[in-house]
Amino acid sequence: MRSALPLIPMLLVLGSCGSPPKPPTVDESLKRPVNSAMAVELQVCKSDLQNTRIVATESGRLAEIAAATLERVSARQQVIVAMASAPQANSVFTIRFDFGSTRVVVPADSASALIDNARAAPLVLLRGRTDGATDSTAESRIARERAVAVRDYLVGAGVDPARIRATYQPVGDFAADNSSPSGQGMNRRVEIEVYRSLPVAMSTTPAALP
Repeated sequence: MRSALPLIPMLLVLGSCGSPPKPPTVDESLKRPVNSAMAVELQVCKSDLQNTRIVATESGRLAEIAAATLERVSARQQVIVAMASAPQANSVFTIRFDFGSTRVVVPADSASALIDNARAAPLVLLRGRTDGATDSTAESRIARERAVAVRDYLVGAGVDPARIRATYQPVGDFAADNSSPSGQGMNRRVEIEVYRSLPVAMSTTPAALP
């Protein structure tokens, strides 16, 4: 039987003759430093592009907000114009009288508004009233004299007499229950209607009171 021992030195000799593997080679021409001018410029371009996109998005949002705001402002302006062009309601003032009296007493809290409105109005219509239950000469006289007294008061305050039209109605057209003293006090009155615009079918010539 042969011995295997002589093979071991031979294997050792063969193994020592081999060379280790070489590391992979790198093409140095393809290497670029991280902080090269080209890399920095590329990064700047990317940042500028991103900033431009952000600005464009924000500009679009602001443009939408501005358009919505302008639309709301335009709608409000149209409402204001419509309100200004719409005919305004007439103002009505009431002066009340003591029993059998024609003395004009205008409450202090309404005198200034009455005079200012009457001066600027194209037409002021007066309606004299009494608390009479039956139509009579006495009731007609007092109703007429109350309307005349208010007309004189307005003229004395600076209202153009050509713009005043006076009428009267001795009986009826009550403002309150004429069967009670308080209601009768409400019915002894002159109504002053101040027109904002001149009615087409009404003349501003004062009515001739008999």
